[in-house]
Amino acid sequence: MSHALLGAIVMAVFAMTLPTKAAEPTHELLRFDELSGWKEDDHQAALTAFLETCGDVDGEDWSALCSLAKTQPSARTFFELFFRPVLIKDGNPALFTGYFEPELSGSMTRTGRYRYPLYRRPPEAQGLWLSRRQIEESNALQGRGLEICWVDDPVEVFFLQIQGSGRIRLTNGEILRVGYGGANGHTYQSIGQELVRRGVYRAHQVSAQVIQNWVRRNPVDGVELLRHNPSYVFFRRLRDLPEEKGPLGAMNRSVTPMRTVAVDPNYVPLGAPIWVEKRGSGAFNRLMIAQDTGSAIKGAQRADIFYGSGDGAGREAGKVRDPGRMVVLLPIQVAFQLVPEDAG
Repeated sequence: MSHALLGAIVMAVFAMTLPTKAAEPTHELLRFDELSGWKEDDHQAALTAFLETCGDVDGEDWSALCSLAKTQPSARTFFELFFRPVLIKDGNPALFTGYFEPELSGSMTRTGRYRYPLYRRPPEAQGLWLSRRQIEESNALQGRGLEICWVDDPVEVFFLQIQGSGRIRLTNGEILRVGYGGANGHTYQSIGQELVRRGVYRAHQVSAQVIQNWVRRNPVDGVELLRHNPSYVFFRRLRDLPEEKGPLGAMNRSVTPMRTVAVDPNYVPLGAPIWVEKRGSGAFNRLMIAQDTGSAIKGAQRADIFYGSGDGAGREAGKVRDPGRMVVLLPIQVAFQLVPEDAG
């Protein structure tokens, strides 16, 4: 999606607070001793995640640092010597949410249980195409050989489209990986916000699990609720992605649980290290890497944390909606171009 994880990507399903119009971004140079908990983090884990994508970051400064990182230097020393922390603000408060890679049960053939398909993108779905309602009511995708596989729950299909990628555990025990394969061009509309608008729930009550349960309890109204979101996501099969690796992010490289964040690339360069100070339940301070984007991830202080794969990761990700602070680590020369040293 750019989310390869739509957007991530993205538990925007229950995002209730829309950012105000962003102000011109400001940049403040910080010291590493101003980063809460910096010394206590596992910097080697962050360096390993950094290496996954650093070769794809444009710019001579980044290229040189990636080459150096491949020599396996002392991780903390590497970041402290060659980067500077830059706090970027746009007038909106920091907001952290979580996303994950779902795991669904499925089959390569349609059966009585497995009858809800995951579709490849049809060739005519370019730009703005049919809405979710139009696709479903006209059966525009059926009988055309576009099915990748079949799963057993239409609600899971919807949420897989929100996440943009996932694992399908087939009846023979094999794992099929799918990733974002395009969309119909319609803007995502939050069904969580719609439930709040209808008075079904209050904003603080809404989570992905709550929405799923409500749709299953109300099958007729549930279908209509899902169609409130006109966006429809198609998939592609990921044949060369090992089972032990994370799903592909916006940089077309595997993301790492609890070390990858999705960011707004208008403010944060993809591939950059990000110091995350997440508050609220399960607070932590951690060096992560900006390796993904998401349709709901907008703003200089907005990030989506990748929690991993499967139901457990989904439960954890679905609870995250927390304040805090994120600080971008930029190569020294890049940082000083944004913030002259005597202004930091």
